[in-house]
Amino acid sequence: MRDRTSLILFLLLLCGALLPACGGGGGIAVADVPSDEPTPPPEEPPDPTPDPTPSQLDQQLAPLLAAANVSTPTLPPAQPPALVALGQMLFFDKILSGNRNIACSTCHHPTAGSGDDLSVSIGEGGSGTGSVRQLAAGELIPRNAPPLFNRGLPAVRQMFWDSRLSRGAGGFVTPEPALNGRNPTAAAIVAELDTPLAAQALFPLTSHAEMRGQPGDNDLADAETNLEVWALIMERLIGTQSGNQGGIEAYRTLFGQAYPQIVDADDFNIGHLARAIGAYEDQAFRALASPFDAYLAGDLDAIDDQAKRGAVIFYSRGDCHRCHGGPLLTDDRHHAIAVPQVGPGRDFPGEDTGRAAVTGDPDDLYEFRTPSLRNVALTGPWMHDGAYTSLEAAVDHYDNPTRSLQNYDASQLAPRLRNTVDLDPARNQARADALSNILRPAPRLNGADVSDLVAFLRTLTDPASVDMSSEVPASVPSGLPVED
Repeated sequence: MRDRTSLILFLLLLCGALLPACGGGGGIAVADVPSDEPTPPPEEPPDPTPDPTPSQLDQQLAPLLAAANVSTPTLPPAQPPALVALGQMLFFDKILSGNRNIACSTCHHPTAGSGDDLSVSIGEGGSGTGSVRQLAAGELIPRNAPPLFNRGLPAVRQMFWDSRLSRGAGGFVTPEPALNGRNPTAAAIVAELDTPLAAQALFPLTSHAEMRGQPGDNDLADAETNLEVWALIMERLIGTQSGNQGGIEAYRTLFGQAYPQIVDADDFNIGHLARAIGAYEDQAFRALASPFDAYLAGDLDAIDDQAKRGAVIFYSRGDCHRCHGGPLLTDDRHHAIAVPQVGPGRDFPGEDTGRAAVTGDPDDLYEFRTPSLRNVALTGPWMHDGAYTSLEAAVDHYDNPTRSLQNYDASQLAPRLRNTVDLDPARNQARADALSNILRPAPRLNGADVSDLVAFLRTLTDPASVDMSSEVPASVPSGLPVED
């Protein structure tokens, strides 16, 4: 339900308010008038299936939802099946990585809430999948793997925790200048990038720590430019000389089915790969049918009273909706919320200044993009560096972010991360000083409030996202193992 949500809830509430006036009392008396018509037999009473009467909590919640203009996103058309099929194979195939040992799915696995169940990811050279992944010969990635749920929807314009990739009226802004602006030099690639999600798929391929490997390890790692890396990947998949030299026949077939207008295999470029991966991610990770959506559609029993209490807090004194508003429950903007620094750091050891490292603006220090809360119960650990490993702890942080930063409990982290927590007093003071005014003053949540909020957040889970094991293919065209 979309813009009609507030109207339906208002009508339901109005009906509840008018029920006493619709009973037997208070009617107009009519004198008995003789009639020649025979008295009809009594009708069978109707089945007792009345609409649910709005509770006091529903009556509290309805105007809050109306004021916040809460709605469910419009579902875009389904992606072309052949494009999705190609994207699925690419998403799970380790051949895209320099050393052929890590796939997109390693850090964005369907059975791990489109992440990896780790606070910060383990990149190229690690072993295992999900929470059991080991460091081995790999290295820690500075940030938590961002969830992919609903990231292909038209409203989504920015990618990564610091939004270093975005698309607007002026074209793309990415870490690769050849893709950027209204007249990109790599125009043939950009022509295939139909969404920011598709463009995002290009950059783990060029990261030495994530998928590319270290110089001296392989041809991708030794390439001099991103464009060369991408061309080498396409050679692995398609081959050269119109597909007659090298490559994998199964991939030539899949690319041909996904893009039947392309006759010469040499005309495929990395943009076609990225578009297919984006199409698969969009189709597989759409999550727009939660219990809360059912509630918005008029089913007042779709969420329980504890969740309704949490929703009242969320949309009133908790002020959560100021950042987590709109159909996707995110403003897609950047805020500093005094999160403890966990992991190796992105700028240098122990430091990640977030959006400021992209813009160079001191006002952006320690700001990170607001994540969507749809399926949030499935996407832990939470925050840009996975500092909180329970949803309760993540919510409790907002009660007093500065106190939470100062008293951070590192025991919740995996043992390998506990000594990576930044304890530098000056940097932690800077994180506290940068705290967004939206969180000043703190909302003063007690334990019951946190429990109620968590109950509400759990109603944002699409049941179809709970078990996505069927998304994992038995094999991929390269013949490399799908799972470690």
